[in-house]
Amino acid sequence: MKQAYSIGIDIGGTKTAIGLFDSNGYLLERVQYPSDKDAEPDVFFAKVAEQCKKLLTTKRIGLDDIDGIGIGVPSFVLFEQGRIIKTSNLTKIKDFPARDYFASCFDKPVRIVIDNDGHTGALAELRHGAGKGFEHMLFCPVSTGISSGIIINKQLFRGSYGWAGESGHMLTSPDTGISCGCGNRGCLMSWCSGSMIVKHVEQKIAAGEKTLISTLAAADEAISTVHISEAWEQNDIIAKQAVEQMAQYMAIWLYNLYVTLNINCFVFSGGLLCMGDKLFKRVRELFDSYNDNEYPVYFKTALCGQDAGIIGARELLY
Repeated sequence: MKQAYSIGIDIGGTKTAIGLFDSNGYLLERVQYPSDKDAEPDVFFAKVAEQCKKLLTTKRIGLDDIDGIGIGVPSFVLFEQGRIIKTSNLTKIKDFPARDYFASCFDKPVRIVIDNDGHTGALAELRHGAGKGFEHMLFCPVSTGISSGIIINKQLFRGSYGWAGESGHMLTSPDTGISCGCGNRGCLMSWCSGSMIVKHVEQKIAAGEKTLISTLAAADEAISTVHISEAWEQNDIIAKQAVEQMAQYMAIWLYNLYVTLNINCFVFSGGLLCMGDKLFKRVRELFDSYNDNEYPVYFKTALCGQDAGIIGARELLY
């Protein structure tokens, strides 16, 4: 029987990863490169297509041997049309017919499915990871941004237009704080995501507040959550305040999701997991303080690792 391959693409605000899979879903090859935040959408997706072509050429696989290409993006996606409405961490990618444009980059027809990366991660963990065995699940990536993928009755819930689960952009304090790429000020993501907490710290440094974070980062523009975490371990006041702020808004985010959907399984993935107990122990404490009943709520860590995005993107095809 002829081998049928598939490709899964995980586009993020920091990196883009591409995976080639065999018919059994086994990952054969993975390539990765930095995402260009300044690229126009056609240039950005043309590069992704070129990387796919190179991967197929290297493996001596033709488009006729491909079942399809699944793509996860950190965007509001009008799913049925395959159109990206806006992308908070790649702000130039907006109002763009991504699926149709991407298809035009190939010289033969190929099936393409594009969806939000919270959705692709949810599919990966439901079918292959920490969500196996649960009827309902919330997949919650916590990294450059925060969002959720909603699984109900083992099916992905997309909502009316396709962007159900963009919960990081729920408003908690409208018109206050720092502007988010979603176009609002005061959304949850603007208070507690990896990229935005750095901006809050930078504001304090610009106002003249002293912190070890500046020394650890060597230059203010190089500050990351790694430096905040390191400074926290040295009892730096600004770092302590930053982590507490993240914990408070994450707990509000998760509790609101819980009481809205009554889904008791949260699966977390993303770069902020490296903060470990200094962040997530506090998130759990605050969540439990809001949740005044004895019924269990599970906080689980994703099991698909760095390949969750490409695995889930591939799962869009099946």
